[in-house]
Amino acid sequence: MGKDKDKKGIVYSTNPDFKFASDESENTIETLPPQQQNLIVMLDKRNRSGKAVTLVTRFVGTEEDLNDLGKFLKTRCGVGGTVKEGEIMIQGDFRQKITQILLEKGYKVKISGM
Repeated sequence: MGKDKDKKGIVYSTNPDFKFASDESENTIETLPPQQQNLIVMLDKRNRSGKAVTLVTRFVGTEEDLNDLGKFLKTRCGVGGTVKEGEIMIQGDFRQKITQILLEKGYKVKISGM
């Protein structure tokens, strides 16, 4: 049944050589290498009951690579965090430490809001 959901309204074709092409190949986003990324690191306290969260934004790539980077940063900082809506959120003010870690990995990084 799950296979039928991918066909988006195509029920039958009279063409014996018909091959259904899915949209997955069109929407694949490749992860840019670290040298081409332009990441922004900032501190955010809005809508968080006054608690500070360090945000890493503008990552261009797959969700899996973003999750891997988020996990790496959380481990190196020794704190919790999450990856939501294309942003990495690290609990606490770790702007300097995260910037240093990302620069060591070869990313282009700017600190915003200092």
